[in-house]
Amino acid sequence: MSATVTLQNETFQNLLLELNIPDYEPSSSVRALVGAESRFIKDLKINVGNVLNNNQHLNRKESLLLALAVAVNEKYALLQDAFTGLAKDAGATEAEVAEIIACTSLMNTNNVFYRFRHFIQKDFYTNQPAGIKMSIMANPVLGKEFFELVSLVVSSINGCEMCVTSHERSVLQHGSSESRVLEGVKLGAIVKGLIAVLT
Repeated sequence: MSATVTLQNETFQNLLLELNIPDYEPSSSVRALVGAESRFIKDLKINVGNVLNNNQHLNRKESLLLALAVAVNEKYALLQDAFTGLAKDAGATEAEVAEIIACTSLMNTNNVFYRFRHFIQKDFYTNQPAGIKMSIMANPVLGKEFFELVSLVVSSINGCEMCVTSHERSVLQHGSSESRVLEGVKLGAIVKGLIAVLT
């Protein structure tokens, strides 16, 4: 099925326009969904729209920066570029975009390291200093609360229990709410699901 045929699905075409990826080359997953006229395309568009545009606990810029973190984490350059542009249109600075990339990289480092400690549970490993430089956490451009929320969302996607527990506690200590945490993690989950279809 050609890209032209795929884009005849109006719901999917509108999703691409909202995501700012009009030149998208459809994946085999997209071709299968469109070919079967799957109702999931409508669900996907509604879910993505709700977390990016209609979020009561995250503003548009925050939503797009969290989505950017997921795209960076999943190494999906097409959405990384799209979310960068949309976040900048919503007021994000170059420094904030750079910090999202740095935070995502740091969480990938920490998630592997602390997941190992948690899996093994030996005193030797647990008692050794991590020795991982994390100066960006001290005074983040994004602010402590949002930096911790990004860290939590990325850690949730990467499945590090220790990091999820630690960052959830830290987000709340910096004045956030459980509702905001839940919406952030839900956004991360939906964007990861979107990427699973698009790639």
